[in-house]
Amino acid sequence: MTTPAPRLEEVTAANIDAALAVRVRPDQEHAVAPVVKSLAEAYVHPGVAWPRLIVDGDRPVGFLMAFLDIDWYEDGSVLRSGLWRLNVATGEQGRGYGRFAVESVAAELRRRGTKQLYVTWHPGSNGPEGFYLGLGFRPNGETSGGQTVGVLELD
Repeated sequence: MTTPAPRLEEVTAANIDAALAVRVRPDQEHAVAPVVKSLAEAYVHPGVAWPRLIVDGDRPVGFLMAFLDIDWYEDGSVLRSGLWRLNVATGEQGRGYGRFAVESVAAELRRRGTKQLYVTWHPGSNGPEGFYLGLGFRPNGETSGGQTVGVLELD
């Protein structure tokens, strides 16, 4: 018997309560917005936000939201895509769901012809810098809202 692999589900009326119940550890709350804020942002940024619930079997284990072709400098000069939010539920961390989320976003961006995946993170202790660096992201020398900007080459 095989164990089901994690999968992404579109957030719908049927699973919104499960998505809203995803909570990170209290010591991580400073580093990532709650799912409710992400879903509100997805509502006001249709076509740019790509929110998904991470499910393993019948358990919601996390939430991610990608951004697709945002106007990075708000002047039309640079469009970027990447990982906007990643919330892996307390008790589910360290089981590969974060890696699965990043790989899933990378696959979706490759499918769309994108060559780079961007992410930002809060520097410092209890932040996700080590996680992102371990997946191959490299700081590109920029900051955004006080966060480090990292990029992963997809080709």
